[in-house]
Amino acid sequence: MGFLKRILRSGIGEDTRRGVSNGSFETLSDDELQVHMGIDTYGVFDLTDAIRPSYDLRVVPQQGFRFDEYVDETNGSKTPVIMAAATRHLLMDLFLEMIEPLGSVVDVVLETSHRAGGDHEDLYREHIDMPVLKSILWEYEDVLLNDGCTGIAVINPTKRQEVQLDEHKLLIAYGKPLDPFQQILIDHDVYPNENMEFITEAEHVHSSSERLYDQFNVLKNRLGIDGEEFSSSW
Repeated sequence: MGFLKRILRSGIGEDTRRGVSNGSFETLSDDELQVHMGIDTYGVFDLTDAIRPSYDLRVVPQQGFRFDEYVDETNGSKTPVIMAAATRHLLMDLFLEMIEPLGSVVDVVLETSHRAGGDHEDLYREHIDMPVLKSILWEYEDVLLNDGCTGIAVINPTKRQEVQLDEHKLLIAYGKPLDPFQQILIDHDVYPNENMEFITEAEHVHSSSERLYDQFNVLKNRLGIDGEEFSSSW
């Protein structure tokens, strides 16, 4: 799970913390940034509340997927990857379908960057039954889709496969075979595009709130994930 360098900017909205990557966002007035954050539709693609693209729209959000690979820096091993973006109303259905091929018992990682300064923390839960997990995730759809400081990964270590709904609300599947994940995407009208660019490949802005932070902590507890509580910095 990646790391995003953030700066904090006050005066954007009541009870809201924004994470902004360095660049043109720093030059915007609060009014300009507020307007940009309020745009959630680009063509037929609807964003969640979690993230917005660069102000100059170097990458325009769109639906689709492409193949990639993850290279382990320690040993040079390569793992095939599918990266996908889907419009808001499809995201949760897609994620829950894509984790199904991982098996009946899986591990879960909650990724959080709610700490001041945007440091990431991964909270791990081993061995949870898939039906139980899916039921809990449906219950907390709001925080999973709309919190730009929350990501989740579902893992089968034996199969060496993983599916993420990351904090950018991209769907990412790792490991072989990728065919089941590809077919699920296509069945939902998410098609391959070898020239696909993602919101992460340009300047972008994350959004969270104290309400979503509270939901995150409840979700963490519902999943039975141990981890030291950290104080909110809003």
